[in-house]
Amino acid sequence: MAQVLEFKLPDLGEGLTEAEIVRWLVSVGDVVAVDQPVVEVETAKAMVEVPCPYGGVVTARYGEEGTELPVGAPLLTVAVGASAPAGESAPAAAAPAPDPVADSAPTPARDPAPSREGASGNVLVGYGTGAPVARRRRVRPPVNGARTAPSAVRGGGAAGAPGPVPGPVAVVSPLVRRLAREHGLDLRTLTGSGRDGLILRCDVERAIREGVTASQTEGATVATASTVGTASTPAGTSTAATASTTRSGATRVALRGVRGAVAEKLTRSRHEIPDATCWVDADATELLAARAAMNAAGGPKVSLIALFARICTAALARHPELNSTVDTAAREIVLLPEVHLGFAAQTDRGLVVPVVRDAHTRSAESLGAEFARLTEAGRSGALTPRELTGGTFTLNNYGVFGVDGSTPIINHPEAAMLGIGRIAAKPWVHQGELAVRQVVQLSLTFDHRVCDGGTAGGFLRYVADCVEQPAVLLRAL
Repeated sequence: MAQVLEFKLPDLGEGLTEAEIVRWLVSVGDVVAVDQPVVEVETAKAMVEVPCPYGGVVTARYGEEGTELPVGAPLLTVAVGASAPAGESAPAAAAPAPDPVADSAPTPARDPAPSREGASGNVLVGYGTGAPVARRRRVRPPVNGARTAPSAVRGGGAAGAPGPVPGPVAVVSPLVRRLAREHGLDLRTLTGSGRDGLILRCDVERAIREGVTASQTEGATVATASTVGTASTPAGTSTAATASTTRSGATRVALRGVRGAVAEKLTRSRHEIPDATCWVDADATELLAARAAMNAAGGPKVSLIALFARICTAALARHPELNSTVDTAAREIVLLPEVHLGFAAQTDRGLVVPVVRDAHTRSAESLGAEFARLTEAGRSGALTPRELTGGTFTLNNYGVFGVDGSTPIINHPEAAMLGIGRIAAKPWVHQGELAVRQVVQLSLTFDHRVCDGGTAGGFLRYVADCVEQPAVLLRAL
C-alpha cells in the first residue's frame, strides 16, 4: 500500500528563510527517484536545484512558478511505494489540486522515519542527500486549545492599532515580521491564510494594500468636502508616497531574490558600519607593460583584475586589520587568518559578489582562472551559496563601466573594499617631465572601527606603489 509523504522546502543554509519557485522539474503523476531534483528555486544567494528525499509518484505540487515560499512550507507530496501505470503517467485528478499558497493545502499522511527503500535523509542543497538522520522538531504547547505554528512569536503593536489579542502570533518568516513593522502593521490584527492560521507574506501585503486603499478613499472624501479640484494627501502620508501609489503607468519591481538580498545587505552596511573613504591616483603604465610581458611569454593569460587581486593579498598581509570583521556583541575586532576575496560582478540577474577562497595562497594565473570561472557561473545563475558567502575583503572594478571613481559600500560584515576606476591616458609628471601616462584612480572604503586613517592610507599607498612599480610586489613574494 502506497504511503503519501510530504516534502517541505528545506533549510538552504546561510540564514535564508524563503525561496522563489523558478521552474518545476516534475509534474503531478511523474515517477521520481530518491534524490532526484524536482524544482529549481532562487534564493537570496543563488539559483539551486532541490532534490527530493523520497522515491515514488508525485501526487501534488504546492506553489506555481514565481511563488515565494518560506522554509518549511510544503513543496510536493509523493506516494511512496506507488508506481505510474505502464506507458502513461498517473492521472492528476487523483491528486489534490495544486495550490499557490502552500500552507492552505490539506495535510497528507506523514512518516516520521521513512525507510531506506523509499527515502533518503535530510536534503542538503548542493551536496545531495545521505543516510536517514534523526529529525527533531520543537512544538509549542497548545494555547487556549488552538494549535500554534512551531516558530510562532509575539508581534509588536503599532500606535493607534487595536488592543493585543491573547496568544502568540503565528509567523514563520522574519521577513514577514519586518515587512509588518516597516508599515506599522499589528500582526495580532491579521488572520493568517496558512495552516493553523500561519501569517504569510501575502497576508501582510494584502493588509498593506487595503490600508493604502482606505487612506486614499478617506483623502478623496476630505478633498471633495473642502475644495473642489484640490488634491488631498491622507494624514500621515507624504505627498511623494501618495504619488508613487497613484501615478498611472508606473512599473513596480519586487525587491526579492538577488536584487532583494543586495538591497538588504547594502542597507545594513550603511546602518551599522561607520565607513570612510580615501583615494589616490596612480600611474599604471608600468603595470600594463608588466602584464603585456607576462602574456607574451606564453602560458595562461593574466587578467588585470588578477594582478590587482594579487597586489591586494600582499597589502592585506602588511595591514591585516583590513581583513577582519567586528563582533558587535563581544565588542571585539576579529582578525581573520585567510583572505577570501570577493569581487563585484554585474549579471543579467543583478549584482553578485562571488568569493575566491584562499586568495592569499594563489598565483596571479590561478586567481585569473578562478575569476573567469566564477564570473561565468554568475552569468548563468549557477553560483552556489558557498561561492557567494564567506568573503573577508572585496575588490570592485567599476572601471569596466568607464567611470574614474566611486565610493563603494562595504560588503557587510567585511571591513573594507578596494575600488578600481578606469585606466585612461592622462597628462602626468614622469621623471620630472610632463608625459602622457596610463592613470588609474584607486579608492578604499574602510570600517573606521577596525583602523584609523593611517592604516587605511598605508594600505592604499602600498597598493599604489605596486601599481606604479610592479617590482615592489616582487619583494613581498
